[in-house]
Amino acid sequence: MSTYGTLFRVTTYGESHCASVGAIIDGCPPGLELRDTDIQTQLSRRRPGQSNLTTPRNEKDLVHIQSGVEHGVTLGTPIGLLVKNEDHRPHDYSETDFYPRPSHADYTYLQKYGIKASSGGGRSSARETIGRVAAGAIAERYLKQAFGIEIVAFVSSVGKIQIPQTTTADDDSDDAPDPVSPEFLKLISTVTREDVDKHTTRCPHLETAERMVQRIIRAKDAQDSIGGTVTCVIRNVPGGLGEPTFDKFEAKLGHAMLSIPATKAFEIGSGFRGTEVPGSKHNDPFVVREDGTLGTKTNWSGGVQGGITNSEDIYFRIAFKSPATISQPQSTAQYDGEPGTLAARGRHDPCVVPRAVPIVEAMAAIVVMDQLLIQNARKTAASLLPPITTLPPTMVLPPATQ
Repeated sequence: MSTYGTLFRVTTYGESHCASVGAIIDGCPPGLELRDTDIQTQLSRRRPGQSNLTTPRNEKDLVHIQSGVEHGVTLGTPIGLLVKNEDHRPHDYSETDFYPRPSHADYTYLQKYGIKASSGGGRSSARETIGRVAAGAIAERYLKQAFGIEIVAFVSSVGKIQIPQTTTADDDSDDAPDPVSPEFLKLISTVTREDVDKHTTRCPHLETAERMVQRIIRAKDAQDSIGGTVTCVIRNVPGGLGEPTFDKFEAKLGHAMLSIPATKAFEIGSGFRGTEVPGSKHNDPFVVREDGTLGTKTNWSGGVQGGITNSEDIYFRIAFKSPATISQPQSTAQYDGEPGTLAARGRHDPCVVPRAVPIVEAMAAIVVMDQLLIQNARKTAASLLPPITTLPPTMVLPPATQ
């Protein structure tokens, strides 16, 4: 379906070469100050044509609020957002009448619906993510004002070039290095969007960023493409978000991230590296913070334990495959089974990760927003009951910490 969320519900619409794309947001709290410009900042970070590292498609991606807001304040009713497609060229895709493009969704959409969009990727195009980014900007604005929550994503790798994250062990000893280096954890805790946007790659590690540029240009010059990863951190998230079983916080987060076009993998906290160190080293001992609350010493868990947030920074990484649209001739088969050669036209990104950064931030904001509304509904319902006096104190949080 095209809707995500339980209490904060986001429905996106539109194909890559139709008249417009956008979103309907249901469940946004009333009383939030909101104008077009509050949404436009993130859309402009996502838009094509930003540099020679992205597609040359020239879209302004200007957002228009259609409903749910009066005099710059949300009403609590559904918010309609519209962005016009202006620089669309459906004639660039005439070859898709005969060929299912390699690693695209042309063939699978045809199998599912018995019909497909005649140009571009239709709903599987990254153009669909405009609605997500617009909705995420609204969620993020509420989260920042109500809870002080910060969300920052950045490019952590392009091809085999990556920000140093850990020291690789040469053997299989139990004295293995930490799954995440102190330097990378410091970056996670301090990086800002200003740091990220200083470089066209959106990599805040400048030495690595320059190497990424050369790798992307090499792919572009070869009429090829290259993939990469985006790392994201969410700060100041309250503890208690997420459900114990099927709707664990990281499960909802993974669901949202893997719904983004071109994603192929998701990991949270120490991720796959956490499998390489013994439990005695990977466990998160509890410590007392300066404010007297409990925290964890290492945060290898990435801010989530038992599927529920623990008030530490939440950090995770998403893998984006190399873009499927390339200008090289490719040997493949037509819909009727006849072999042939496809030479794709159109405009495409040689690497999607620089433009994926605001998309990841948007989906993170939507997940946190939805989970906060769910948890606050539970807490409000519980607060109407008389105080619990029949259980041992160790089983119930003091009212001040609930």
